[in-house]
Amino acid sequence: MRKDIRTVTVGVDGSRAGLDAADWAAREAERRRLTLRLLHAGGEPTASVPAPGSGLGPTPVPGAAPGSVPRTRARGARIRPSPERPAVPARELQRGILDRAAVRLSYAHPTLQIAARRTDTPALPALLEAATESETVVLGSRGFSGYTGFLVGSVALAVAADAACPVVLVRAGELPPDERVPDERVPADTGDDTTSPARTPYLPVVLGLDLEEPADELIGYAFDAAGVRAAPLHVVHAWTLPPLREGAGGAGTPGDTAAQQDARERFLAAVLGPWRHKFPQTEVSEEVVYGHAGHHLLKASTRAGLLVVGRSVAGAGLGRAAHSLVHRSTCPVAVVPHD
Repeated sequence: MRKDIRTVTVGVDGSRAGLDAADWAAREAERRRLTLRLLHAGGEPTASVPAPGSGLGPTPVPGAAPGSVPRTRARGARIRPSPERPAVPARELQRGILDRAAVRLSYAHPTLQIAARRTDTPALPALLEAATESETVVLGSRGFSGYTGFLVGSVALAVAADAACPVVLVRAGELPPDERVPDERVPADTGDDTTSPARTPYLPVVLGLDLEEPADELIGYAFDAAGVRAAPLHVVHAWTLPPLREGAGGAGTPGDTAAQQDARERFLAAVLGPWRHKFPQTEVSEEVVYGHAGHHLLKASTRAGLLVVGRSVAGAGLGRAAHSLVHRSTCPVAVVPHD
């Protein structure tokens, strides 16, 4: 990870999901003692939109009672344009979105350094460019209706699949208590904040690790994330036997499963050994499981505050497991590029 870049960048667009992502990014920047950069990208500077609070909406039908819901006009009725309908250039509207987000976050995080940037460059290239200047890029997503997972847009997926730095996808509705261990021992009205959500321990960071590609960038990010949270790190490695072929034997036979399980457990312990030494305060647990990685990591994410997965820069896109996880995880997902 590039230590000369001291910025967490978050894409903001004025949506609820974008604000939730900005809240998460602010907490992450504060934990890591980095500058938070708010980025609003895209939009035509010559476009205009109705001014917020202008009172626009369905035009009341003459004779309607004050405060009543307007009736639908008869088909063919002439609608006159209102001369009092102000318009705000898109550039000014975007600046207002950034200003409101910056003020909101500065009140919540008074010691955090916050910078704001607006660009007319479309969102995807602007975010990919920002990734070359950031330690982390954070993006929001819409939550499934009635479900706590993701519904990730094409821009967020494209950024996660091609960014030069780790990209964290934050589900809509993510709140500060969601990343901490629930504590219901002290009633909220006691006045004792020693076990408030801001003081309870963080939930574990879960790392999905492929032992074919145990990249330092990926492992280092997970240990850093756990370290700044004083959270435990749970490392999950999932594996399966290759498909049987006629006449093949040895390592691909079902009878060898126990031996391979033992070998992988020993290899995982060896890979993590130097990192345990580098982060002696971090509690680390290891799990080697048989089956598909996506299934086991999705299950682990239900008990995690952050899920960390890798993306090979030599590969094409996110890969099947990571793609599934960013759509369905119940906690924020960090996608870390590695060689």
